[in-house]
Amino acid sequence: MGTRPDDLARGIRSVLAQRDVTVDVAVVGNGWDPATSSPALPDGVTPVHLPENLGIPAGRNRGVPHVSGEYVFFLDDDAFLPADDFLARGVALLRARPEIGLIQPRVVDPTGLTSPRRWIPRIRKGDAAASSPVFSCWEGAVLMPRAVFDRVGGWGDPYFYAHEGIELAWRVWDAGRIAWYAGDLEAGHPVIDPARHAEYYRLNARNRVWLAKRNLPAILAPCYVGSWTAIQVLRWARRPTALRAWFGGWVAGWREDPGGRRRMRWRTVWRMTRAGRLPVI
Repeated sequence: MGTRPDDLARGIRSVLAQRDVTVDVAVVGNGWDPATSSPALPDGVTPVHLPENLGIPAGRNRGVPHVSGEYVFFLDDDAFLPADDFLARGVALLRARPEIGLIQPRVVDPTGLTSPRRWIPRIRKGDAAASSPVFSCWEGAVLMPRAVFDRVGGWGDPYFYAHEGIELAWRVWDAGRIAWYAGDLEAGHPVIDPARHAEYYRLNARNRVWLAKRNLPAILAPCYVGSWTAIQVLRWARRPTALRAWFGGWVAGWREDPGGRRRMRWRTVWRMTRAGRLPVI
């Protein structure tokens, strides 16, 4: 959105500095024209101007047609790659293990602050440096084979903000691949409270319902929404304002039709369950 020029410049530099790979970089401006950025974009970086802010997942999707390559890598404007071999190592992992369809790295705050546990996308968090299959992803730095991205339909446009990484991971699993948390690959990102966004509580709830409606078999959808409803009631019981906003989004999620339904196969439900997470939690 053009509001973090220094962070954006750092992120771009970190991608252009990657060695042993050829990079093709596009910067998507959500309601902002990157061609007018200060400092100016480096030579060879493609500006993609979206006149309206379409939301984070839709913005990512709009950037893909403007780049070429066998792999696609998404990086938020406040994230960066500390090591210059990140992409080469990530691509080597995807080539060595073709069953992996998505990689999320370990996320580290550049100032040394303790990274939130939510950045480790598994129920049993364990050691942040330990790698494992996962069923959601932190969306700020994601590497995928382009063929897998195209097959799963990309990021969920309607979500605008929050939980699009869960759907992407689910659809990677449904495509017969696995989503992978790579604890040995590192991305930098400052520790920021996600609730800083005014719409956080409403979109958090609405998008949970939409996840179920867009992806789960009908019998599992109320189980998934019900489990998260119980968690949120417990979490926000002492914050009635937050809980009220959350339930406003919950109601909107059931009333509104996000479209784009792609029902998860029961075979995928079984694969995910065997791998550690029945998709009702």
